[in-house]
Amino acid sequence: MKIIKRTLEQKVLKDMKIFPAVAILGPRQCGKSTLAKVIGEKAKNFIYIDLEKPGDFQKVLSAELFFEANRKNIVCIDEVQLLPNLFSLLRSEIDTNRKNGRFIFLGSASRELLQKSSQTLAGRIGYLELSPFTVTELVDEGKYDYKKHWLMGGYPQSYLVKDNVKSKIWLENFISTYLERDIPMLGIGISSFQLKRFILMITGVHGQLVNLSKLGDSMNLSHSTIRTYLDLFEQCYLVRVLHPYEKKINKRLVRTPKLYFRDSGILHSLLNISSFNELLGNIVLGASWEGYALENILTAFPEFNHSFYRTATGEEIDLVLEKGNKKIAVEFKASMAPQLTKGFWIALNDLEINEAYIVAPINESYELQKNVWITNIYDCIKKISADKQVKK
Repeated sequence: MKIIKRTLEQKVLKDMKIFPAVAILGPRQCGKSTLAKVIGEKAKNFIYIDLEKPGDFQKVLSAELFFEANRKNIVCIDEVQLLPNLFSLLRSEIDTNRKNGRFIFLGSASRELLQKSSQTLAGRIGYLELSPFTVTELVDEGKYDYKKHWLMGGYPQSYLVKDNVKSKIWLENFISTYLERDIPMLGIGISSFQLKRFILMITGVHGQLVNLSKLGDSMNLSHSTIRTYLDLFEQCYLVRVLHPYEKKINKRLVRTPKLYFRDSGILHSLLNISSFNELLGNIVLGASWEGYALENILTAFPEFNHSFYRTATGEEIDLVLEKGNKKIAVEFKASMAPQLTKGFWIALNDLEINEAYIVAPINESYELQKNVWITNIYDCIKKISADKQVKK
């Protein structure tokens, strides 16, 4: 099977020239190990260590001896959060033999990795995040089917299978493993039963404002406990919390965040949606498209500040991207003939938007009026990227 080229590869290679260590973070099974091995194939001195394998785990228990024996090698350590005490030894090793590109760390839970490494490896490590397959990667490789990608999501073992049944089985097993094994391995004292209840409950607020107190009442849990659960799912890359626009304007703004499942395949699996026709007939259709398109755009532009805009009187923009003086509005419509409300046009004026995109499941993109485009996801990303390059 041909390996899909990952956009992040060039960023990893660039950071390896700047830092002694590079951490590639992201959810399990999104392709971190494959990416690291692709990079390793280009180097003759690459060693891959998987801490989930007892033999590999044993090697790094004698970390000082292991590092000394491999000072001429590029060492890749997978699931590094399973041995957090390793970071204190790494600092000494890096400072004793400082050479850029010596270590690659792979981690599927940001909490432990970021906390431990930020305390000991400041200035010595670069962080990058890998997502499941994106629209851009699949289009550029000639492997994109928007119905399949939207329905099954971007995890390689879900998207690359030939039928929906196999994808559904894989997603169900993936979710169960995450809730029953992977999250408990972080040392979080939450039962898998509670996690299952919570994840099923939040499918009902995908793409909506998140009322933590209301969720807590439904589960007979406190507001702070629900916040802990949500933070945990964020740190494991299962959900994204999108915060509201906060800059002062002369209107009363909604202050409650919105929640999205980061992978549309996981959302659809939890909702028992197994075909594209079932998705089209489901009430979640619009919110599903919004989350799917939003995640691809935010993955493409991690350097932009992002938020949503909504006023108490109903003016709204699904996504506002900001960088310097640049303000971009993105609206998501699950229709081939999207209709825009008066509130959208008022919101563009409120925020003095430079350009706007209405992202819909269409083939041909076109300009609706000056600096406002009706577009598909891929064309939207390419247009913003082109504008970004021009501004440099």
